[in-house]
Amino acid sequence: MRHAGGLKYAFSISVILAVGACGDGSNAQGAGSGPNDAPNPYRLDPDWAKTVMGRNFGSTITISADIDGTSIWVFDRCGGFGCSRSKIAPLQKFDADGNLVAAIGVGLSNYPHGMMVDDDGNIWTTDATEEEDNGHGHTVRKLSPTGEVLLTLGTPGVAGNDENHFNRPSSVAIGLNGEIYVGDGHGGNSNSRVLMFNADGSFIKTWGQLGTEPGNFDQPHAMAVDSTGRLFVGDRANNRVQIFDAEGNFLEEWKQFGRPSGLYIDDNDMIYVADSQSDETLNPGFNQGIRIGTTSDGVVREFIQGPEMAGTPEGIASDSAGNVYVGYTGGTNFKRFVK
Repeated sequence: MRHAGGLKYAFSISVILAVGACGDGSNAQGAGSGPNDAPNPYRLDPDWAKTVMGRNFGSTITISADIDGTSIWVFDRCGGFGCSRSKIAPLQKFDADGNLVAAIGVGLSNYPHGMMVDDDGNIWTTDATEEEDNGHGHTVRKLSPTGEVLLTLGTPGVAGNDENHFNRPSSVAIGLNGEIYVGDGHGGNSNSRVLMFNADGSFIKTWGQLGTEPGNFDQPHAMAVDSTGRLFVGDRANNRVQIFDAEGNFLEEWKQFGRPSGLYIDDNDMIYVADSQSDETLNPGFNQGIRIGTTSDGVVREFIQGPEMAGTPEGIASDSAGNVYVGYTGGTNFKRFVK
């Protein structure tokens, strides 16, 4: 997701040309290296986050740094696997020392999924299912840092496939000019498309359907925008990251980052991809973990893997110091890794 915390700088023409030279990125692993061979310079920083009143992390689906670059927002499923009718706040903010400083969003989500912080410090969330006719679900919401609902996209509690309805929206990202991108769909009978809106929520366009061709999707599970305005979509069930220009035109696809469940781009255009599902059936040859590279060339330079990744790592973010934060859905956990 596009990381807030300062103005993005423009890349030079030479760097942009280098991106184009990458082709489909399928072999951008680096000379003589395989999909699991990049070094792991990180170590676990245990018990960094200090929750209060016995609050444990539930299925932790998305993470984002705040605009200060040091505080971290964590979006989990209310201490368990869902939030329907829960009185627990699914959004928690931790300062640089891991102290809880804010908790918001009570009663706004059934099934927390995508989340990001924009350049004004507002929090964007997606709610991926309806449940028990409680008036929530299938929406994208923009929240103030104190939890005030500023904008709602979609029709709460009603699934559909037109411009006013989503069906299990998984991800959201904000473009350089305030464009709103929504990754709509989460497998099964849901949608498989991306929608684009103006900053005020006015519909612009949509593209994609279920399929493997460029521009089509099978679970647009995660999104982020880099400093040049390109949209990166974690097309999970197709084992690829698809890259589009700001208008939604397909540019290329990258398969070297594994099976992408989570995707984050920081202010230096480092890309972090969480692979929570790769195995010899779904994506042969790839291990689960966190692959880290740059959006300029797509080379995987670091890979956090091993026993500490057990529990389906999906949420992923970094702070301005380069620490990496990982959320686990099946493992209902949240961890910080430092170099």
